[in-house]
Amino acid sequence: MIDQRNDIDIDIDGGIPMTRPLTVVTGGSRGIGAATCLRLAADGHDVVVGYVRDGSAAGEVVAGVREAGGRAVAVRADTSVEADVDRLFDLAEERLGPVTGLVNNAAVTGPLGRLADSDTADLRRVLDVNLLGTLLCARRAARLMTARGGGAIVNVSSGAATLGSPGEYVHYAATKAAVDTLTLGLAKELGPDGVRVNAVAPGVVDTGMHAAMGDPGRAGRMGPAVPLGRAGRAEEIAAAIAWLLSPDASYTTGTVLRVAGGR
Repeated sequence: MIDQRNDIDIDIDGGIPMTRPLTVVTGGSRGIGAATCLRLAADGHDVVVGYVRDGSAAGEVVAGVREAGGRAVAVRADTSVEADVDRLFDLAEERLGPVTGLVNNAAVTGPLGRLADSDTADLRRVLDVNLLGTLLCARRAARLMTARGGGAIVNVSSGAATLGSPGEYVHYAATKAAVDTLTLGLAKELGPDGVRVNAVAPGVVDTGMHAAMGDPGRAGRMGPAVPLGRAGRAEEIAAAIAWLLSPDASYTTGTVLRVAGGR
């Protein structure tokens, strides 16, 4: 559990009416998560920016949401810890109102390499964040949304779920395949309650995640092998997430939307 003495919560009220959609975005301080927060704000959402380490980056995203016309709060939370997840949603509702959407984006890969060479602690962390964390957040959102008769969840999966990612991170790929299955099953489970559940499966996207896994040049190196000839941009993934949360996707549930440049 995160030490709350070091917690940084940033609450910005832009004077926007409380009738706007309110979406929780985990891993919202960087990469796809940050781009999603900004895109949702531009589309009329208020946003909860979940983050685990970089409070400064989370604050910048909050400021960007305000500039786009929304309200925001940044909440430090490790999504693999149940108490942190509960606090994330409790603060969202206390400060901004009823949660109408969730973007399950928080994820880790661990170092690149063969499974045979991997460390057990790295495997456990990937499982805890990518799968358990997604389950915990989806469970809390489901409880809130079913009670109100509506809402939308978007899980961020990966093209790795169907490619397997041999020699790089088969453990990460396995967790994302589980996220796809979760998406399908939970969509069927929550459909009668008016809650839609979908996923976006990005391909190679130019974000800081590659540096975090030990290969900062990976996106540029792999881009030419993608049918569209380049790595994706975080904003392109955010656009797909925003569509799945929007009324335009009102008849879409149980779908894993691949946004991978044809790969």
